[in-house]
Amino acid sequence: QVAESGGGSVQAGGSLRLSCAASGNIDTSDCMGWFRQAPGKAREAVAKIDSDGSTSYADSVKGRFTISKDNAVHALSLQMNTLKPAATAVYFCAASAVLCWLGHTTPPSSIDSWGQGTQVTVSS
Repeated sequence: QVAESGGGSVQAGGSLRLSCAASGNIDTSDCMGWFRQAPGKAREAVAKIDSDGSTSYADSVKGRFTISKDNAVHALSLQMNTLKPAATAVYFCAASAVLCWLGHTTPPSSIDSWGQGTQVTVSS
């Protein structure tokens, strides 16, 4: 299972760092990613990281978000800089072999289980 934290409210242009603690049968050394779901919209993948540390990002966050992980402590992070109001959403982390192949285009239906997410609100 996973547990997300670090969300909050910031003004546009600000930064937040999200964290994800993995436990049980979730192995952070596998492919992992961050998804988000904005109000009234479908859940979407925004970033993924492979077992070798390679990453990919959705165009909407490329250059502003950075995904990283620490396998020693089973943790995944998402550093979000220069935040825009469009980033307002609930953010979720997930592990899936599909992320290895599809990266940030991974459909949410590929994920077997979800945490409760963490809310990010960006005001203009």
